[in-house]
Amino acid sequence: MTSKLLLASLTAALLGLPLAAQAQGTIRGAQEGAETGAAAAGPVGAVVGGAVGAATGTVGGILGVDDRPRFRSYVRERGVRSYTYDGRLAVGATLPEDGVTYYDVPSEYQVRPGYRYTVVNERPVLVEPRTRRIVEVID
Repeated sequence: MTSKLLLASLTAALLGLPLAAQAQGTIRGAQEGAETGAAAAGPVGAVVGGAVGAATGTVGGILGVDDRPRFRSYVRERGVRSYTYDGRLAVGATLPEDGVTYYDVPSEYQVRPGYRYTVVNERPVLVEPRTRRIVEVID
């Protein structure tokens, strides 16, 4: 009985995951949840952790909801020059190799190490600098 309930819950979570995939933070949340779940409980833990992490990431994103206004102020105070991007500014967009300057995110914002920020079309964004992919648009 417990196995059937667990299987039904996992199936529902996995079917609902693509619907939430467009929200910021979902992919990162799913990835980190799966890693944590796998470490704690193996393959089943990875599936459950991924679904829970995706839901949590959708709500909070990479930068916590409470930190966003403070982070926007931080970026504005630094006078970071905005890069003009002609494409659709969204999570997953890849910025060009040239012309964009990336900055370290202060540790007080507790953003995963390696992510950097820049300003694109007057909006702060978090970027994975190795791939130049936007991982969060700070609205």
